[in-house]
Amino acid sequence: MDRELHRVRSMNGKEKEITLFCINLIIMNRRSFLGNAAAGVAGSGFLSLIPAGLLAMEKRKGINMPLGFQSYVYRDVIGQKPEETMKRLASYGYQNIEWCSPKGYQGPFAPLAKYSGKELKKITNDSGLQTTSCHFTWKEITDDTSLVERIEFANQLGLKNMVCSGGLSAKTEDEVKKRCDQMNHVGDMVRKGGMIAGYHNHNGEFDEKFNGRPQYDIMLEHLNPSLVKMQFQVAAITSGYKAQDYFRKFPGRFISAHLQDYDPSDHKKEVVMGTGIVDWKDFFEVAKVGGLKYIFVEMESDPTVMQGCANYIKNSF
Repeated sequence: MDRELHRVRSMNGKEKEITLFCINLIIMNRRSFLGNAAAGVAGSGFLSLIPAGLLAMEKRKGINMPLGFQSYVYRDVIGQKPEETMKRLASYGYQNIEWCSPKGYQGPFAPLAKYSGKELKKITNDSGLQTTSCHFTWKEITDDTSLVERIEFANQLGLKNMVCSGGLSAKTEDEVKKRCDQMNHVGDMVRKGGMIAGYHNHNGEFDEKFNGRPQYDIMLEHLNPSLVKMQFQVAAITSGYKAQDYFRKFPGRFISAHLQDYDPSDHKKEVVMGTGIVDWKDFFEVAKVGGLKYIFVEMESDPTVMQGCANYIKNSF
C-alpha cells in the first residue's frame, strides 16, 4: 500500500488530479461508479491510472462488526481503574466492551456496583468505548423481581444483549429441558424490555453428554430461537467442537462470540489469534450465517496477547 501511495504522490499534476478524483468516486460509491461510469472511464484510460492496490483497498470491508473484548480478562484491574483500563484497550483498537454485571459477579467487579447503568455507560463512553452486551449470572436473572431491576440497569447501560453466563447444564436431560424453559421465560421478559437475551456456553456443555449427545445440542433444541440467542465460546474447540460447524448447522441462532486461540502443542495456552489452532478465515466467512453481530476477544488467562489479537483482526479481515 505504501508503494501505491508513493506512486500517486509522484504523478504529474493532471495525472494525479484525475487519479485522486477517480479514487474518491470509487470510495464514495464503488458499485454505482463502476456500473454507471465504468465504460466512459475505461474508454478514456483513466481507470488504468489507478494503482491496483488502491482499488483493492476499498474492497476490504472488514468483518463489519465492532471489535470487542470481554471485561473479565481485566477483572484484576478494571474494577479499581475502569477508565485507565478501557482507554488502554481503546488505544489497541477495541471499540466495544462486554461488561460483567457488577452486582451479580461481585468479587473484583464489586467496586463498580455503586454505579447506575447510566453512570457506567458514561464512564465507558468517556473512555472511548461503546457497550452493547453484558454478562449476568443465572441467579440474578432467574428471579423475576431481580430480572426486572436488571433489565432497567441494562437499558440505562444502553445494552442490545443481556447474556446469561451459564446455568443450563444439569445432571439429567429433563433438568436441562426445565432450565431451558426458565431461560425462555427470561428471554421473553428481556424482549419485552427491548433487548435480546443470550446464553453463553463453556466447555462443560460439550463435555457432558446424554446418550452421546452434547448437552449444548439439547439446549439448542429446547431454547426458543425467537427468545434466546446463543453466544458461542470458541474455546469449545479444545473439546473438539468448532464454532463455524455450529454456525452452519444452526443458522441465525447466534448473536455473538467469545474469541480464543490456543497453542497447537498446548491447548491450555492462549496465544495471539492467527498463531493457534482456530481457522479464523472459515470462522469469519460463516459468522453471518450463524447470525453474529458482535465479537469479544477473551484471553482470560493471558491478557498480554490482547493487543496482538486486535492487530490480527484489524489487519487480516
